[in-house]
Amino acid sequence: MAREAPRQIPLALPHEPRLGADDYLVGSANEAAHALVTGWPAWPDKVLLLVGDEGAGKTHLASMWAEQASAVEATDPEEAARRILEESIAPTFVEDVDSVDETGLFHLLNAARERNAYLLLTARMGPSLLWPTLPDLASRLRALPQARLEPPEEAMVQAVLVKLLDERQLRVDADVVAFIARRCDRSLGSVRRVVDALDHESLARGRAVGRGLAGDVLARLLDEED
Repeated sequence: MAREAPRQIPLALPHEPRLGADDYLVGSANEAAHALVTGWPAWPDKVLLLVGDEGAGKTHLASMWAEQASAVEATDPEEAARRILEESIAPTFVEDVDSVDETGLFHLLNAARERNAYLLLTARMGPSLLWPTLPDLASRLRALPQARLEPPEEAMVQAVLVKLLDERQLRVDADVVAFIARRCDRSLGSVRRVVDALDHESLARGRAVGRGLAGDVLARLLDEED
């Protein structure tokens, strides 16, 4: 009976994604949002809502805009409103506003209007029946222009896979990349989770990422979702 190769215990080393403009991949799913955000200062409104699923690239695009506009990131709406009202009217962005205090977000929008400040907000969803619950905030958000990041096509999934694998110095044959792209969920958040798992499993087995290892990882992730 063949013995299974011993597994190593991979170290949980920090991984910093590359968030420069040259690292942002543009395709049909994000082309319109990319053009709108980076078209600053010629926005249709001084406040813009950037919408996309988890891992869709909102942080990357917001970081690119921040570099372009010399914008500052605020950790929450209260901090952003205080900066706008008390310190300066420098362009500001706040992430994940669909999970923050709604009253604070309402006051932030009022502060941005009062000071005529540029403001970029990111969220996983646009205004809907579920969010926000404050009627006045809902009407303000619905009036904002939206830059929406749509689910990527298979070609974009493959391109993102190549980029993320390269960031982790994982050399994977093109046919294996295509194999993974056809079988993973069509969302960039899922692609990132797959690459994390591939990196971990490759280190644990001491093997390169081939079709067998990739198939095992994809099957395990699918079982974990069930």
